Amino acid sequence: RNKSAHGVAAARNQGLDAATGRYITFLDPDDWYVPGHLEVLAREIQRLGVDFLRVDHIRHTRGVRTMHRAPQGRRDVALDPREGIMPIAAATMVDYPFVWAGIFDRNLLDSGLLKFMDGARTAEDRLWTWNLHLNADSYAVVDAPGIIYRRGVSTSLTQVFDERQLDFLLCYLEIFSLVNADTEAERFWHKAARQFYAMACHHLKRANGMTADVRSELQTGIAMTMSRIPANVNQQGLRSLDPARRRMLMTLPEGVLQ
Repeated sequence: RNKSAHGVAAARNQGLDAATGRYITFLDPDDWYVPGHLEVLAREIQRLGVDFLRVDHIRHTRGVRTMHRAPQGRRDVALDPREGIMPIAAATMVDYPFVWAGIFDRNLLDSGLLKFMDGARTAEDRLWTWNLHLNADSYAVVDAPGIIYRRGVSTSLTQVFDERQLDFLLCYLEIFSLVNADTEAERFWHKAARQFYAMACHHLKRANGMTADVRSELQTGIAMTMSRIPANVNQQGLRSLDPARRRMLMTLPEGVLQ
């Protein structure tokens, strides 16, 4: 327990440093498990012998519960995490960045793949998920929807509009660095860019709720981050977007297509 809040990434890293077991999972403070969930996760990851296991989840929004499935149709079989990244325009496992929706072998912690970007307050899960799918050896998805994810909590960072939201820019700069250094960079750049466009547009749509300073920093930061995307990827990616999103990004400072 910290005397002051250090952010979710730092808190999870503290937990990882204290963990001693073979298998590791996460639980956010406003979520909960159905009875027996951890036993199912532990049994399934041992049965399949993979580095990490992912599961569906149940969203609880103002008393209404809905099922949300991990975007991987192949179940109960060991898979290559890199094959869970593509295709570009469809939801894939890197678009399912829910840290708590699964269980992880300790070997991932020992190799550094379970640690989060210290200090990141938002989008730390996006970077963490990309790192796993680029660098782990195996994973699987099973039908075990025993995590209840509470949505619409007023204190959640998804509900605030201050500078903490801008940490997604730092996380995507790191994602771009990971992709660029990868032996299959050409294969994955378009997916990483398209995901960033979606995140950037999400925040731009919310920008009216921000102060003028934060809104200006958001716009400049998005343009700067997009400048790190290879020019050919940026041009192709932006032209593939729907007109509304493309117009939103094209009106940023710096002229990102120039």
